[in-house]
Amino acid sequence: MGRLALDGLRIIDLTQVYAGPYATKLLADMGAEVIRIESPVRAGRGSVKGRRDDHYPDKAPGERPYNRNAYYNELNRNKLAISLDLRHPKGKEVFKKLVAVGDVVIENYSARVMGNFGLEYPVLREIKPDLIMVSMPAYGMTGPYRDYVSFGTGIEAMVGMSQLTGYADGPPLMLGIAYADPTGGTNAALAVLMALYFRRKTGRGQYIDLSLREAITPLMGEAIMDYAMNRRVQMRAGNRHPFMAPHNAYRCKGQDNWVAIAVGTDEEFAAFCRVMGRPELAEDERFVDQISRWKNQEVLDGIIYEWTREREHYDVMRQLQEAGVRAGAVLNVAEVVRDPHLRARGYFEKVTHPEVGAHDHPGVSWKMSRTPGSIRTHAPLYAEHNDYVLRQLLRLSDEEIAQLEREEVITSVPKA
Repeated sequence: MGRLALDGLRIIDLTQVYAGPYATKLLADMGAEVIRIESPVRAGRGSVKGRRDDHYPDKAPGERPYNRNAYYNELNRNKLAISLDLRHPKGKEVFKKLVAVGDVVIENYSARVMGNFGLEYPVLREIKPDLIMVSMPAYGMTGPYRDYVSFGTGIEAMVGMSQLTGYADGPPLMLGIAYADPTGGTNAALAVLMALYFRRKTGRGQYIDLSLREAITPLMGEAIMDYAMNRRVQMRAGNRHPFMAPHNAYRCKGQDNWVAIAVGTDEEFAAFCRVMGRPELAEDERFVDQISRWKNQEVLDGIIYEWTREREHYDVMRQLQEAGVRAGAVLNVAEVVRDPHLRARGYFEKVTHPEVGAHDHPGVSWKMSRTPGSIRTHAPLYAEHNDYVLRQLLRLSDEEIAQLEREEVITSVPKA
């Protein structure tokens, strides 16, 4: 294996919760040295109070729950971590020294926080003229919603995604995950790479204002264009499609097993009918073409259901795929982790953590032939790399470090 693609890149990570840590995880997986700054009073994991026990292995928070939280440990693999109180003047001094030897600063506080710290981009740029800085609040750094705060689920609602999710006779629904967060994180990682390319050509850094809302809005492109062109507001349609039929999730044999099927052409429908052992349906006037099938999809869904309910969801998927019909088993998380295709591709990687043990983690989502990324280290323990960063990287003296500890600018254990 050659050098990792981002070897030599140093990122100062002030991110929290999901979107920001996801961005820095992507960069760390490809070799960037990501140094997390964790507040002694917040421990960088979100408050442990109120966390459900199922956020921890075996539902056991343990004596140091801040080191065992599964959410944190997945999002922060391959990173380093130090504790640093940015509210303290000496904490700010240490942070500025770190900026001087870094390349990128990423933060996803609300828009006012870095200014309140006195650590906004114009200040940091004086320290490191070619610095790249990313701010990724919910609504961006300008505009009337600038100081509003949100989680990813709230952003889904604010881009119209929740309004389109659900059945026609039901209310808007959340998606199963906070979809805006990984989308925003992916956009942030891409923006960093573009800024690095620009810096390589010009020697100049820049500031990146990334709104989570604007990162996910392009995924609503069809609905936005429909309104822009036709003044038509799309509404909830469940699993239906504007013109494809059949297009639905169908119950299969077993408890809560389903298969998703999407048929786009008359040829695919004929192949589907042959797999079901009902080739005559392709000539039925109710289903003979796309428009007819769409108008009669309630009847057609009933026929398909009679066939799928006697079969395993994986078997239906295989049979239809072999016939050229788009179909996918609806998997629960346990089935995804055991999935033979993902296992054959080596997607999941086993990570051993000193306080959690060995567990499978989702791996890198792309495979590079010369510089493949991987999970090389577990997520850092709280303040695990204080010594490396302060002593080796910033070359602070023993007395300077001891003074920071006495004043609780840095800690080895988060404050209660």
